Amino acid sequence: MLKTFAKGGIHPPENKYSANQPIVSIVPPDTVTIPVTQHIGAPSKVIVNKGDAVKAGQVIAQSEGFISTNIHASVSGKVVKVDSIVDSSGYKRPAVFIKVEGDEWLEGIDTSDALNENISVSDEEIIPKILEAGIVGMGGATFPSHVKLSVPRGKNAEFLVINGVECEPYLTADHQLMMEKGKELITGIQILMRGLRVKNAYVGIENNKKDAIKHLTVLAANHQGIEIVPLQVKYPQGGEKQLIKAILNREVPSGGLPIDVGAVVFNVGTTFAVYEAIQKNKPLIERVLTVTGKSVTKKGNYKVRTGTPMKHVIDAAGGLPEDTGKVISGGPMMGKALNSLEVPVIKGTSGILIIPDEEAHRKPVQPCIRCTKCVQVCPMGLEPYLLQVLSEKSMLERAENEYIMDCIECGSCSYTCPSNRPLLDYIRLGKQQVGKLIRSRKQ
Repeated sequence: MLKTFAKGGIHPPENKYSANQPIVSIVPPDTVTIPVTQHIGAPSKVIVNKGDAVKAGQVIAQSEGFISTNIHASVSGKVVKVDSIVDSSGYKRPAVFIKVEGDEWLEGIDTSDALNENISVSDEEIIPKILEAGIVGMGGATFPSHVKLSVPRGKNAEFLVINGVECEPYLTADHQLMMEKGKELITGIQILMRGLRVKNAYVGIENNKKDAIKHLTVLAANHQGIEIVPLQVKYPQGGEKQLIKAILNREVPSGGLPIDVGAVVFNVGTTFAVYEAIQKNKPLIERVLTVTGKSVTKKGNYKVRTGTPMKHVIDAAGGLPEDTGKVISGGPMMGKALNSLEVPVIKGTSGILIIPDEEAHRKPVQPCIRCTKCVQVCPMGLEPYLLQVLSEKSMLERAENEYIMDCIECGSCSYTCPSNRPLLDYIRLGKQQVGKLIRSRKQ
């Protein structure tokens, strides 16, 4: 019987229109806009000035603090300005604007597709090189990867868990990456195992990707300690806590982290970036993402340089359909609607979803009918209807006591609500306010 997590979960339509579409590289635009906050934690410090010439792979903003990481130029050219832009969340962020001139890479970076399975670095060199390369979680969280690998004193890493689930509807970039770069991923897993000093790694893949399960199972057979784990199809199985429960049958405690139960989780995109950083000396300046939607003419999986405007990517996929009602960065469950197509692709951009107008509008909100469906589907065992009320009324201490900070913002509650109540919207607002309250106590 296929493994899965125990609490809640839903089965939204998969709509994997771009499955099996080969990865296509998009030519960079005339100008890229590279935010210096592409990760959780402290923004990086800009170290270039207007007029500077830069090469692809060159550091343009340095890590500031432990939970931070480097930002690199994704193209070669000239810095035209350092200014602020509005990112996908709607906030202004500092960014470096680079006018593209040629495609000259920093010396020492291997840009070829040649496979390199010979890991020549020492275990001690792995974490510093990952920090230097600016690698973050590419499943959406953008947590700096060197921090995850730096196991806190008193904690013990026992298992590496690789997230190949890609349970978000529409998105297929990770699936295609597993199919096209399987050997590189296995090498990346070996590097992460050495960095963590663990002997066992598990790759969780949902059973709607049978070809990827078969492909990686064959590759992993020659490598001791790496196991491919087929999983039942259920959203949000890609959540760290749900994946750990499904594969290891261990439950991360409330307010805890995966390391509390001996696990460290990395997305397959992050794992490939680790391979490129260690084996190719290549920083994280491009990623594979999905461009999709019912009316998109060239639905597919595209390799895109960071800083590329969303509009440029959409144009490469056939342009914005006439019936477009909404454009989402990410998937339909956890992604965010964009108010501008000039928003740049960043390290955490997993996809661009274009929703037709007829599907883009919310239905009228009705009173709660106390059906408890939101409670039944919550993978964290919370009471979303209650958390909405507490957030709406700014009852922050009560919301904290009801474990609002445990919400993983998967959207299962809003999806299943027959009254179309904006549960997740208010819970997100409540989490922000409760987070501020918690931080104020520590000052």
